[in-house]
Amino acid sequence: MTCLPEDVRALALLLPETVEGAHQGHPDFRVGGRIYATLWTDEARVVVKLTPDEQARVLEDEPDAFEPVPGAWGGRGWTSLDLDAADEAVLRIALLTAWRTVAPGDLVARYDDLALDP
Repeated sequence: MTCLPEDVRALALLLPETVEGAHQGHPDFRVGGRIYATLWTDEARVVVKLTPDEQARVLEDEPDAFEPVPGAWGGRGWTSLDLDAADEAVLRIALLTAWRTVAPGDLVARYDDLALDP
């Protein structure tokens, strides 16, 4: 089953201290003032901030769903997730991983066991 932009918003806003904002005319999700996901509703994709190692892992595990953002942004871990090619479990993991990548360390430590379970 594919995911919808509404799924991205609902799941992202479950993560601690997440606030919704806007970046270049697209909804984004931030923690500690840093963007960890940007939603491209017109393209049915979400761009998430991963470490380069995490990016390599998702590209290997789900090559039909993920691709690096072109250029230097992709080299820094920014990764597109095609919502039409992802199920909810993949979306949940991507958002949680992105949140952990940018959230302040003390916040991540407080929520060490955090999972986005249904």
